[in-house]
Amino acid sequence: MSVGKRAAAEFFGTFWLVFGGCGSAVLAAAFPNLGIGFLGVALAFGLTVLTMAFAIGHISGAHLNPAVSIGLVAGKRFPASELLHYVVAQVLGGIAGAGVLYIIASGQANFDVSGGFASNGYGAHSPGGYSLLACFVAEVVLTMFFLLVIMGSTDRRAPAGFAPIAIGLCLTLIHLVGIPVTNLSVNPARSTGPAIFVGGWAVAQLWLFWVAPIIGGALGGGVYRALFGD
Repeated sequence: MSVGKRAAAEFFGTFWLVFGGCGSAVLAAAFPNLGIGFLGVALAFGLTVLTMAFAIGHISGAHLNPAVSIGLVAGKRFPASELLHYVVAQVLGGIAGAGVLYIIASGQANFDVSGGFASNGYGAHSPGGYSLLACFVAEVVLTMFFLLVIMGSTDRRAPAGFAPIAIGLCLTLIHLVGIPVTNLSVNPARSTGPAIFVGGWAVAQLWLFWVAPIIGGALGGGVYRALFGD
């Protein structure tokens, strides 16, 4: 299948991740009396990856994340020549997903995008007030382990057919750890979409949510290949 069609699959998959994951945070996390809270948001992000891994995994690999694509390049599972196509599609999908979410959310009279719109942040914009260093370390480590799980569960020696479940549950787990710290990114495309609509501080802090996940992704892919590759 052409790289254009695979990139299109990445666009729709990343749209679903941002719309479903961030949508759960914006629309449902604190809904009066019936809010799903951190646990529900974490599960929603995991379910977006789980469902898309089954839906488009056989088409594009369902990376849905520039840090994952870069980690797979580092792990020699994905050609560097196709990286730009995937990253552009993922970022555009993330922006489109956030855009549709913005249209829906702004239909509520009390909606205020300055409240955060599920953007990632550090310092004063960290949900728990965590420092820049703490947020940077969290994003690097959690992305690294995400890549280790992806590399391991998709290894040809692993049980076939279960990778989407392991990957989706891993994303749920790292959201449970990371939402209080940064609102959890581990995905530059996921961070870019909401930040564009919030502007200001969210755009100013966006650099961390590109740099840290990319470092973590490259480490995870490289470490798995070096230590466990056959």
